[in-house]
Amino acid sequence: MANILVVDDELGIRDLLSEILNDEGHTVELAENAAQAREFRNRARPDLVLLDIWMPDTDGVTLLKEWSTAGLLNMPVIMMSGHATIDTAVDAIRIGAQAFLEKPITLQKLLKTVEQGLAREQVRQAAAAYQATQAAASATSPAQASASPEALAPGSQNFDLDLPLRDARDAFEKAYFEFHLSNEGGSMTRVADKTGLERTHLYRKLKQLGVDLTKGKRANA
Repeated sequence: MANILVVDDELGIRDLLSEILNDEGHTVELAENAAQAREFRNRARPDLVLLDIWMPDTDGVTLLKEWSTAGLLNMPVIMMSGHATIDTAVDAIRIGAQAFLEKPITLQKLLKTVEQGLAREQVRQAAAAYQATQAAASATSPAQASASPEALAPGSQNFDLDLPLRDARDAFEKAYFEFHLSNEGGSMTRVADKTGLERTHLYRKLKQLGVDLTKGKRANA
C-alpha cells in the first residue's frame, strides 16, 4: 500500500480523507498548510499527494510550482478544491499535477483517482527501472547483450507511453515478470518471493498477461 500525504487546511477534510484512505490500507500523513507540507516533503517522498488549492499561508498551486522548480515534483499530485476555476485547474495540470478533484469529494471518485495516480506512478517507475536495466546490461557486456538479448532483457521493446493506462501497465508488467522469470531460471517460488506475490496470485497474473512460463527456463538452460 502507499504512503499518501494529505494537505488541507480544513480539519474535517483531513480527518475524512485520512479515515477513507486508512481503511483502504494506505499510510496517511497530514499537513494543515503549505509549511507543514514542505517540511514533510523535505524529509521524505510520499507515493502520492492530495493537495488543496486554497490555503491561508501559501496556496496549493504556488506550492506545486515550488516543488517543480526545486525538482521535488517526482510523485503524483492530485489537486483538490471546491472553488477553483477551470483556469486554475488547467494551470495546476500544466505545472505537473496529475488530476483535479472537486469538493465535495465523493468516495468513489476519490478512490478511483488515487488508484489511477498510483498505477501511473508504478508504470513510470517500471519504465525507468526497465530502461536502466537494459542500459546497464548493454554497458557492462555489449557482446553478451548482442548475443542473447532475451536473457538480459526478456520482452525487450520500446514502450509507448501514449497508450491507455491499462495497456501500458500490462506491457510493463509483462516485461517485469519475464525479466524475473529469466533471472530466476523459471522458478515460480523465487519469482513469487522477489515480486512479493503469493504463488496462486502470481500464476493468475502471468496467465492474464500472457507470459510464456517456459521462457525463463529456456534462457537458463
